[in-house]
Amino acid sequence: MGLRGFKKDERIQWTKHAKEKRRQYDLSERRLMRVLRRPVRIEKGIAPGTTAVMQRTGTKKHPTEIWLMYQKTKKAIRIISAWRYPGISPLGEPVPIPEDILEELDSIIKRE
Repeated sequence: MGLRGFKKDERIQWTKHAKEKRRQYDLSERRLMRVLRRPVRIEKGIAPGTTAVMQRTGTKKHPTEIWLMYQKTKKAIRIISAWRYPGISPLGEPVPIPEDILEELDSIIKRE
């Protein structure tokens, strides 16, 4: 049983964690694909072999950013996590990842 809105695409693989975070932060698959295809900023991800990309959203008064962390494999792009960052993240510093996502990613990495 898949989540509504997730299409079967062999080039894109969604982890269970990414699907849960998409629902938690109310992000559509289409919006996340747009972040993946046209990022404003590209950073090295915290997990080995991952990349984090970002697009700005919100308003001037209440800016937010949408971040997406993915990993390229030989056959596909595996989307590992997605989150909404309140405000504007500082340039040149590590990717701002909420603590709950860091804990879940650590447990996922330890299982593999």
